[in-house]
Amino acid sequence: MNYPLLERVNDPADLRRFSRAELKQLADELRAFVLESVSRTGGHLSSNLGVVELTIALHAVFHTPEDRLVWDVGHQSYPHKILTGRRDRMGTLRQLGGISGFPVRAESPYDTFGTAHSSTSISAALGMALAARQKGESRHCIAVIGDGAMTAGMAFEALNNAGVAECDLLVILNDNDMSISPPVGALNRYLAQLMSGRFYAKARDVGRNVLRNVPPLLELAKRIEQQAKGMVVPATLFENFGFNYIGPIDGHDLDSLIPTLENIRELKGPQFLHVVTRKGQGYKLAEADPVAYHGPGKFDPRIGLVKPATPPRQTFTQVFGQWLCDMAEKDERLVAITPAMREGSGMVEFQRRFPGRYHDVGIAEQHAVTCAAGMACEGLKPVVAIYSTFLQRGYDQLIHDVALQNLPVVFALDRSGIVGADGATHCGAFDIAYARCIPNMAVACPADERECRQLLTTAFEQDHPVTVRYPRGAGVGVAPLAALDALLYGKGEVRRSGRGIAILAFGTLLYPALEAAERLDATVVNMRWAKPLDTELLARIAATHEALVTVEEGVVMGGAGSAVGEWLAATAVAKPLLQLGLPDAFIEHGDPGKLLALQGLDASGIEHAIRRRYAALTGTSPALRAVGEH
Repeated sequence: MNYPLLERVNDPADLRRFSRAELKQLADELRAFVLESVSRTGGHLSSNLGVVELTIALHAVFHTPEDRLVWDVGHQSYPHKILTGRRDRMGTLRQLGGISGFPVRAESPYDTFGTAHSSTSISAALGMALAARQKGESRHCIAVIGDGAMTAGMAFEALNNAGVAECDLLVILNDNDMSISPPVGALNRYLAQLMSGRFYAKARDVGRNVLRNVPPLLELAKRIEQQAKGMVVPATLFENFGFNYIGPIDGHDLDSLIPTLENIRELKGPQFLHVVTRKGQGYKLAEADPVAYHGPGKFDPRIGLVKPATPPRQTFTQVFGQWLCDMAEKDERLVAITPAMREGSGMVEFQRRFPGRYHDVGIAEQHAVTCAAGMACEGLKPVVAIYSTFLQRGYDQLIHDVALQNLPVVFALDRSGIVGADGATHCGAFDIAYARCIPNMAVACPADERECRQLLTTAFEQDHPVTVRYPRGAGVGVAPLAALDALLYGKGEVRRSGRGIAILAFGTLLYPALEAAERLDATVVNMRWAKPLDTELLARIAATHEALVTVEEGVVMGGAGSAVGEWLAATAVAKPLLQLGLPDAFIEHGDPGKLLALQGLDASGIEHAIRRRYAALTGTSPALRAVGEH
């Protein structure tokens, strides 16, 4: 497809030379380019199609990057990337060595703040506005936040601060009535009521008529005050925070967006612009099913998403979802909580079958954890389905509200370990380290799909908090048992008996460890638990082997290997210990298998690391030893 106008845009300054008619044509080209690009690489689609006109208008009106633009979450930043000099690199999106699927400060000066987790944009933009005021610099600071992200407490903390901060800040509510999962909560219902029926249509028309003709500022202020604000209900909410509320306006109408933003550009103090958009705009399949097209893989845009001819292997997420339903059938005390990740955490079927025991609390991880604690206090058995990196946002609550009171909450940690294309912001590298240091907390590390189901049952049977960590995607294909059988709490097993060296595997790296052990004739222990350690088994292994190796898909610092080292030191067992895991660095985006290999955590990497450290025990040749050292 040809993109005559888009190919003329090398940076946002080029937009400012286009006529309004040309900008409308550019929007069509940009939307088509986004669809073509994502269909070839995979990535986020619906959210990006929905912000095409808004992105064009922002860069056309404001002088970015001098004016700071912060995209909340940032998975809708593809049009922004394309217009800011990265059009030719879109073919590398989310691939190893390519550009990120989220804003990254190191990637471009136009990415003024790195995002990927929700509800941070208002705080960041406010910080930038306060810094500009202190330094005596004149610039606009803009946060673009979705209605789903507005459900988080952090967003309202920032609004509360901004209303009294006496600085120039523009918050744009991108209201598309959808986060990744359908948004929930009183605020969302409030906005949904506004958007429905004749009331919204009338309010929208008033806002459009008021702002379209660009009257002088005094007249504009009067007309907004007298006509628009009096009709639009959210004005009351946001003006009570100290903002000047404008809207709602059509986020796909450049004839409304551009004059409105030009007028706001001249106003002082905190401004709040309510923009209504549609996810998937311009691509009928994505409009009809924005959830399915939220983050698709490669596909033919002429056909859309199709089911693979061969059913894929069952994922860990699906294993969890089935276990959740089965355990709920068995134990009526079970309740399930998700912070707005119903689909991502595999809970669609549970919600359908057990609606009264399903709780989507919105994008509110802190609240999710403490709400679970409250339920546990009343005799229920909460299961919090949450991504490893999202639980980081509720860490104080994990310690103070759950562990300190020793409440029986199960945390099903999806996306633990390397996640691939989503990169450093979603890489579950830290959960072993941050969970095992908490008193009363246990940490289970299943090696495959069957163990995942069994260890979830084991965790559910405990009377204290337990995390069960499992990766994104499928395992090696070990089918779960139909029964809800548990494994022994805190106990591991020897999976291969060898000599000299014992590899202690935590989690799914058991299988590459077994492959490496075949070449080394090493013992392999499936530890299963990072806390509590199976010290009885560990003592037996240490007594019968000359050296120990720990393998984990988590950071070495403070991780499971550190737990083994602490045990060796505490018991005065003098054994060499090699700890293999993720380094003291953030892991960028790319193919998960390639990323594991780069970290030396595939079978060859594990073998070479062991040969390099324990050459005398493995009897390696100089040539192979050199390969390992390389």
